[in-house]
Amino acid sequence: MAEVMQPQDANFLGKVFGGAILAKIDLCAYVTSSRYAGTICVTASFDRVDFHDAIEVGDLVIFVGHVSFVGRTSLEITIEIYAENVILGTTRHTNTARVTMVALKDGKPQVVPRLICESREDKVRFLEGRLRREMRAMHLEERQKFHAKFITATDEELDRLLKADSLADLGKAH
Repeated sequence: MAEVMQPQDANFLGKVFGGAILAKIDLCAYVTSSRYAGTICVTASFDRVDFHDAIEVGDLVIFVGHVSFVGRTSLEITIEIYAENVILGTTRHTNTARVTMVALKDGKPQVVPRLICESREDKVRFLEGRLRREMRAMHLEERQKFHAKFITATDEELDRLLKADSLADLGKAH
């Protein structure tokens, strides 16, 4: 996808508003995943969006999406975003995003085709995507453990944790 950034896309600093870019990332993830899956796909999560460089009003912004990992009904879409100054002929890599999409048919998750990794780059991308998926699951489990400790902690334990520089000692709170 490509789109020229216009004045209504600007934030209070005169640069392109991050929210405008996020909306276009979501649209690019939809198009990329739905074309691959052959059905409607919806956003499950934004794993990460990195803002490397500001985008100027008037830049042509190019969104390049590709399927980096496929589960049973979900797809990880990686989107590289580039801003091109059409007058100067310069292009900058401004953002990288990873979005998890879920394929749907009749409102229910739909199995998606297996991703065939042909090149070495495809294999590395897929394995990195699998690692990110596994790490997200581990991270969710850890957050749930922390949450359980927070809600069962005494007021004194919570006060001690608030004063700590780190939560590394949380396991010692009980």
